[in-house]
Amino acid sequence: MPTSTPSSRLRPIPAFDRIGEENAFAVLARATELAGQGRDIVNLGIGQPDFSTPAHIVEAAVKALRDGHHGYTPSTGIAPLREAVAADVHRRFGAEIDPGKVVIVPGGKVTMFSAILMFGEPGADILYPDPGFPIYRSMIEFTGARPVPVPIREANGFAFSAEETLALITPATRLIILNSPANPTGGVTPKEEVDRLVAGLAAHPQVAILSDEIYDQFLFDGEKHATLLAYPEIRDRLILLNGWSKTYAMTGWRMGWSLWPDGLFEAMRKLAVNAWSCVNAPAQYGALAALQGPQDCVADMLAEFDARRHLVVKGLNALPGVSCAVPKGAFYAFPNVAGTGWTSAKKLASALLEEAGVATIGGPDFGVHGEGYIRLSYANSAANISRALERMGNFLSEARAA
Repeated sequence: MPTSTPSSRLRPIPAFDRIGEENAFAVLARATELAGQGRDIVNLGIGQPDFSTPAHIVEAAVKALRDGHHGYTPSTGIAPLREAVAADVHRRFGAEIDPGKVVIVPGGKVTMFSAILMFGEPGADILYPDPGFPIYRSMIEFTGARPVPVPIREANGFAFSAEETLALITPATRLIILNSPANPTGGVTPKEEVDRLVAGLAAHPQVAILSDEIYDQFLFDGEKHATLLAYPEIRDRLILLNGWSKTYAMTGWRMGWSLWPDGLFEAMRKLAVNAWSCVNAPAQYGALAALQGPQDCVADMLAEFDARRHLVVKGLNALPGVSCAVPKGAFYAFPNVAGTGWTSAKKLASALLEEAGVATIGGPDFGVHGEGYIRLSYANSAANISRALERMGNFLSEARAA
């Protein structure tokens, strides 16, 4: 009889030992587990709008199913959706993009993975924001490239510094990842800083740019989004990441889009054919309705997020040992907790969940420069935010720091 091979002998390639994860999902799982045990948990950890997808978007996807859109689509997405993306970009920014270079993808992470896979290999450097979305570093390490953190500092309004970023470029640098408005800090990089970066990149024509602009409509206090699409001098090496998840409360739909320069588009198209064939057909029709339908749903959500932003910042700044800069974008607060006496922000976040019933994410989960901070998502109701702040205040007043 054939014998089975013990599972302990099955070993994936070493790259999988380097792959990380997004701890927000681990926190979500633990929060769900505690809730299942009967605990009352307020989850300010996960970056997911608490709104339902607008009804006209849902109906468009349902209609697509009823109309028989059950099969494959082109690997880069249906033509009407790619054209709608280009029209939306022109409407909002006045920028002209070629619909033929737009790729519809199953979520924003796919664009990150694809771009990093194209440029990441042993001997290559890839710059990424720190603190920043943890998947950047995870995928860089997976490819064998050297992750080079670009410090994102509270003293700089959590914007990247063009001078500091340019100083980190070496002959080995292949890709720079930018993110504004930013996760986890809520920072928005002003146009003047982007101008300086783009000007400096002229001396480094070998460096590609991945601009993660998924939060481009989440702006407050009169801030304007400095899209990298506004710089024709870098279009031939710009990869743009965007999508529907945040703006239209469509996280579970897994709908993203990316724009690729001429020299990279064909590689991305072939990667799509090999990896995911195409994006769910009815979801693409829902995304089309999102772009072509009424936009008041977006304005309404942003108004609610703005009210919550004020609530969470005011409440955090009233907590013992906590200070919180006002986030200008996205839907996250990144309070400084160094004054609480807790030397480990991850331990503080864990204690807040286990003992106070409030889910947050420790700053070090977003990079080495995240120590001394925790991230709160205010994509939750005002009532829940108030409950969470009260619990945090009680905990910090009574608990011994660790």
